[in-house]
Amino acid sequence: MPQPGRSSRRAFAAIAALVMGVLMMSATAAPAAAEGRIRIAEQYGLGYLPLHVLRHNQLIEKHGKALGIDIAVDWVQLSGGAAMNDALLSGSIDLGSAGVGPLLTIWDRTRGSANVKAIASLNDMPLFLTTNNPKVGSLKDFTDADRIALPAVKVGVQARILQMAAEKEFGPGKYDALDRLTVSMPHPDATAALLSGSGGITAHISSPPFQYQQLDDPKIHKVISSYDVLGGPHSFNLIWSKQSFRDGNPKTYQAFLDALKEAMDLINANHEAAADAYLAQNKGSLDKAYILRLLNDPDIRFTVTPNRTEAFADFMHKVGAIRNKPASWKDYFFEDLHDGTGS
Repeated sequence: MPQPGRSSRRAFAAIAALVMGVLMMSATAAPAAAEGRIRIAEQYGLGYLPLHVLRHNQLIEKHGKALGIDIAVDWVQLSGGAAMNDALLSGSIDLGSAGVGPLLTIWDRTRGSANVKAIASLNDMPLFLTTNNPKVGSLKDFTDADRIALPAVKVGVQARILQMAAEKEFGPGKYDALDRLTVSMPHPDATAALLSGSGGITAHISSPPFQYQQLDDPKIHKVISSYDVLGGPHSFNLIWSKQSFRDGNPKTYQAFLDALKEAMDLINANHEAAADAYLAQNKGSLDKAYILRLLNDPDIRFTVTPNRTEAFADFMHKVGAIRNKPASWKDYFFEDLHDGTGS
């Protein structure tokens, strides 16, 4: 068989190079993750009601169809902001949800790299420090015999609130005066321990509904409220993602944000339906009347707008928990909410 000439070999090489170039350009242009899938992690408690409502009513799927895509939604339940951030950075989830403190931690840690930012707030809620120790009337009454349960030692929003309260109580620079007494524990386990008096847990900083369940027991009393520490209502939970997820999946991201806003509207317009959604997603001993009691509490509000988050940022920067001090809340929130009146 005759061998191809030099000119034929050159032509073949040129065609091969052109084909490879087209393939490489196509691969480069492809997004890091395909549209139409989202993995969301939530936690325990009424603070995640907007996620329960959009999950129960399949609102992400609904808004995806409105944008022309089918979205598969995967749900994971984790406890504590540290676990959320580890899962997000490892690529196990796309959206994490926890308190303001963990969001600021991961924003600071990933600035200039993964660029994690908040998508929206989930609520304004007071967080109570409760105790079964009758000798404790203020933070100064805790001793080494006490143990204070919270979701994530030193980094969770409950931990930051305890530190802010401790600095007010013990003086400048003494924000960590009670850190040695804190124990990481999921809210349901800590509530059971506090009510039963077992496991050495004598106090707990939690969230609705757990703190209200505790206070229904005459052996439990409130020591502080986060609203007193912060000077008024504040955001409790936020939800966040990496910049790459937002950029690579614009329709999926928009469907989630639209679904979240609809969930907020539903909660605020129809407490009955919101309570049904909560109970459908949370199998427990609470009845509907109890959930409605909490939803009717004026201190509990559901909104995407951040409130007093800058107070957390200022404190965390002052104590060295974050290196970068944000100029405003807009530094650690994606642009979608920047037209609003956040703080």
